[in-house]
Amino acid sequence: MKPELQGQPQLIQRHEGRCVLIVDDEPLIRDICKRTLDDYRVLQAANGSEALEILRKQPVDVVLSDIMMPDMDGLTLLQKAKELDPTQVVVMMTGFADKELVLRALRENADDFLTKPLNLVQLRTTLSKALDKKRLKEELVYLRRMDRLKNDFLGLVSHKLKTPVTALSLFLQNLANGIDDPNDPDYQEHLKMALDESHYLQSLISDLLQHSEAMLAPDTNPTEEVETNDLLQTLAIQFNDRTTEKNLTLLCELDSTLPTIVVDRNGLYYTLTALLDNAFKFSARGGTVTFSAVMDGETLRVCVHDQGPGIAREEIPKVFEKFYQVDPEGTGQVRGFGLGLYFARHFAQFHRGTLTLESAPHAGTFVCLNLPVKA
Repeated sequence: MKPELQGQPQLIQRHEGRCVLIVDDEPLIRDICKRTLDDYRVLQAANGSEALEILRKQPVDVVLSDIMMPDMDGLTLLQKAKELDPTQVVVMMTGFADKELVLRALRENADDFLTKPLNLVQLRTTLSKALDKKRLKEELVYLRRMDRLKNDFLGLVSHKLKTPVTALSLFLQNLANGIDDPNDPDYQEHLKMALDESHYLQSLISDLLQHSEAMLAPDTNPTEEVETNDLLQTLAIQFNDRTTEKNLTLLCELDSTLPTIVVDRNGLYYTLTALLDNAFKFSARGGTVTFSAVMDGETLRVCVHDQGPGIAREEIPKVFEKFYQVDPEGTGQVRGFGLGLYFARHFAQFHRGTLTLESAPHAGTFVCLNLPVKA
């Protein structure tokens, strides 16, 4: 088919960085389109098969494709492009006499079409509209995903808060109705259970607040010079007080000459608290948790090692996902929101560090926070 073009390109706005894939078996059409769209990053393909290979290898903002082509026509390309990415924007090009093809393209979810001979001003306008449509599609997908996450999160919060609130409510009702006698030996046990549930409730709320603060404004958390030794000693004392719960041993191997480090203090405290809390949570009664910190060159390495049930290799990548919780006993009653390791990795990456985790079934878990120390 002979290229027929009319009109002059009119530069209205710049689109540097936006990628357009031009698919046409006529090299002249592709070349003129490329020159017209000189403020786009332009890729070219002579047929649908070539275009599909490009789409499989890299993202493209808009596909501009002729319909009548050898090897793989534009309608087949349209269908396969939408299968690869339902949000892919595809604009079809066809002749005036191809009304039936235009209708077929629209039924196949083509986003727009251009008629030949091409008007170069219309070409630019159509591409600009197509980019707006792509942005709206992406926003819709994002909003739907956020809506699903919101519903899942609200369900999780409701489930997790229900148990401690119910326990506290029952204790207070018994106390108010005179059922629990302070002189009864069971009273102290019930009181301890109520206190434990209140502490658990407090930790859940703390997790939610910390997570919200970090996720809503991840780049605005203030950094400051932190005396590493002081912070680690505070954590060691705090968790040593918890060893009696399960008759655990907390073995601290903390270098006493660690330098100060410039970090988000609250984020570091929350991260290390989450690592230690996981170790305590999954350790068997009478087990040992090792809390260590050393300098490795210019990197601060803070590690927690427990003797718990461990994690299967295929499950390790999942533990860094939001709300994911390891449930070694399969009871569905694991406490917490599953935000600790998710936040810890986010914190490490924000500070140009890493969070590593090694584990195996029946071999415990070894997790390390590695942070570069600024001079």
